[in-house]
Amino acid sequence: MKQRIAHISLVVNDYDEAIAYYTKKLGFDLLQDVHLNEDKRWVVVAPKGSQECSLLLAKASNEQQSNRIGNQTGGRVFLFLYTDDFWRDFRKMKSLNVEFIEPPREEIYGTVAVFKDLYGNLWDLLEPK
Repeated sequence: MKQRIAHISLVVNDYDEAIAYYTKKLGFDLLQDVHLNEDKRWVVVAPKGSQECSLLLAKASNEQQSNRIGNQTGGRVFLFLYTDDFWRDFRKMKSLNVEFIEPPREEIYGTVAVFKDLYGNLWDLLEPK
């Protein structure tokens, strides 16, 4: 049997705001934007060229979900954005005012820096060795 993780649901405040951030600041592709009903959409974004996992942007529909926006992992790094050129992507993201919360560093596994998305979720930008 072959299995894979297709989507990771990311709770957001607003569909259009989230689409704009992920496509304009992070350079992701908008793969799907389907209106399911008056309040709900099926919105999928992914890094350019990504074939495996994507983000399903899920608008919070109640107070409990709203309380999780920006802190789905209790303050830990939530998502890992791999790149083939750390410095290219780091400089581009900085020029677009993506907030990095620490300077880049070299680790045994690669070059990495932690950034916040528009809601405060923590990500690693990582070029593996």
